[in-house]
Amino acid sequence: MFQKAKNIDTAFKHIRTFTFVALISSAFFCCFTLFKSLKSVETAQSRVYILESGKILEAYASPRSENIPVEARDHIASFHKLFFTLDPDDKAIQSSLAKALYLADGSAKKQYDDLRESGYYTGIISGNISQQIQIDSIRVQISSYPYSFKCIAQQRIIRPTSIVTRRLITEGSLRTVSRSDNNPHGFLIEKWITVENRDIGVQNR
Repeated sequence: MFQKAKNIDTAFKHIRTFTFVALISSAFFCCFTLFKSLKSVETAQSRVYILESGKILEAYASPRSENIPVEARDHIASFHKLFFTLDPDDKAIQSSLAKALYLADGSAKKQYDDLRESGYYTGIISGNISQQIQIDSIRVQISSYPYSFKCIAQQRIIRPTSIVTRRLITEGSLRTVSRSDNNPHGFLIEKWITVENRDIGVQNR
């Protein structure tokens, strides 16, 4: 009788141990399944499919911090190209400068006003002058906010009789703002100044 009770007690302990292990295993499996499901959903949400010319292209979303250097350089380059690329056409000049001024604060507007008051744009139109810019390098310091930058470029001022090449260096800082159609990168150039703008070569035409 005593041996039988002992066997029942041992069997009960085995069943209890087995049940406890089964519960722990089930809980672990459920947690693992939930984790993998959440990762799968996150991966799926980070993908964007774009239809282009009848073809489906896959794009990936990523945190903005990963793209700040690239977006910042492109924003600065876009501003300088819009501000300094000019042709002897009043409407073209006004259109480019209007787009450029959406990308910067009052420091750029001040430079534009100074150039306009000095007759710079009128001289471009009356003299049939074209102005082009080539960006050599853009350095952005993202270790501190707002992000400071330096842009080094060359200007080509094309006149009817000559082509003047100038070295252009500007500096400023970038502040983050809301993205919009006029400012797709979501940056605003502040405290923009021209450090150097001097002739480095003249070519007769």
